Amino acid sequence: MEYRLLGRSGLKVSTLTMGTMTFGGEGKFATVGSSGVDEARRLIDMCLDAGVNLLDTANMYSAGRSEEIIGEVLNGKRPKGVLLATKARFRMGDGPNDVGLSRHHLIRECEASLRRLRTDVIDLYQVHQWDGLTPLDETLEALDTLVKQGKVRYIGCSNYSAWHLMKALGISEREHRQRFVSQQIHYTLEAREAEYELLPISIDQGLGVLVWSPLAAGLLSGKHRRDAKAPEGSRQLAGWTEPPIRDEERLWRIVDVLVSIGQERGVSAAQIALAWLLERPAVTSLVIGGRTEAQFRDNLAAAELKLTVEERQRLDEVSAPPLLYPYWHQLFTASDRLGEADMPLLRPHLDKR
Repeated sequence: MEYRLLGRSGLKVSTLTMGTMTFGGEGKFATVGSSGVDEARRLIDMCLDAGVNLLDTANMYSAGRSEEIIGEVLNGKRPKGVLLATKARFRMGDGPNDVGLSRHHLIRECEASLRRLRTDVIDLYQVHQWDGLTPLDETLEALDTLVKQGKVRYIGCSNYSAWHLMKALGISEREHRQRFVSQQIHYTLEAREAEYELLPISIDQGLGVLVWSPLAAGLLSGKHRRDAKAPEGSRQLAGWTEPPIRDEERLWRIVDVLVSIGQERGVSAAQIALAWLLERPAVTSLVIGGRTEAQFRDNLAAAELKLTVEERQRLDEVSAPPLLYPYWHQLFTASDRLGEADMPLLRPHLDKR
C-alpha cells in the first residue's frame, strides 16, 4: 500500500480509504448495504491488514449508525496509526437548526460524532456539502474552534464547486484560520467533470483529493453490461440513482474498454478503473466501499496495479469529456503558456495536436 501526503499537510494517508456507508442499513441506506458490527469488524480488519489507514464515514450515514458501528468495532482502542474521517452538514433532526453549517450545528454534530465513534479526536472533519445560508466566515470560524479545542486535527470539504472552494480558502487566508487540506469529490472514468476546475484548484492550492464512489456505484465494476439486467443485490436494482448517467451509450463504451483491458491483464474491470484514478493528477486516495469481503478484497488489489501508457490512452480516449469554454480557447491559443494545474483536462487534447 502506498501512502500519500494529504494536500500540503504533513498527514500521510493510504491510497485506498475504507468507506463505511454500507454500515447500518437504516432508512434510505438500506439500499446500499446493512453491515452490522460483526461483519463490519471483519471488513475493517481486512482493510487494516492490507495497509489502509483511513476510515471514512459521515454523521448522516444510517442516521449515525455507521459511526456507532465503527465506535463499537474499535471500542475506543483504535490501532495506532488508524485515522478517522467523518462529515457533517445534512439534516440530523426535525428542528430548524438540525441542518447546515452554522456554528451551532457543526459544533454540536462534531461532539455527537465523537461520542458515537468513541474517540476524543477526529482526524479529518469534512463539511459534507455547501450551505448557501450560513456565512462562510461562521463555518470556518467554527471549524477553527474545533481544531483549537483538540476535537479535530484537520478539516476538509466535500461536494463544493470551484468558486465555493476558492472563496473558503481566501477567507481562511485572510482571517488566519485553519484551511481545508482536502476535498472529497465524485470523479470516475464516467464522470470527469472534476477535471475542469476542481483538480486544477487542488494542484494550484495544494489540496488533497479523496474520491467518493470511484466505481460510480458499481457501474464500472464490469458486472453491469450493455443490454443486461442489473446484477441481483446491486444499488441500481434497489433503486439507488446516484450518480446520474446522462449518456448511457458512452457508459457502455467505457465499460467495454475496462472489461477488455481487465481480461488482457487477468484482473477485474473494477481494478482497472481504480488504477486509472490512482494515477490521475492530485488524487490522494479512493474511498472504496462494498457489502462483501469479496468486493473489498478485489478493490484492495488495485493498490498494486499499474497501467501501461497504452492502456491509459485507451481509457482516456473513450472517456474524454468535451472541452467547454474557456478550455477550448486555451487549447488553441495559449498552449505554450500552460502550467501544471492546466494539464488534467488539456493534456490528452494537446497530445493529439
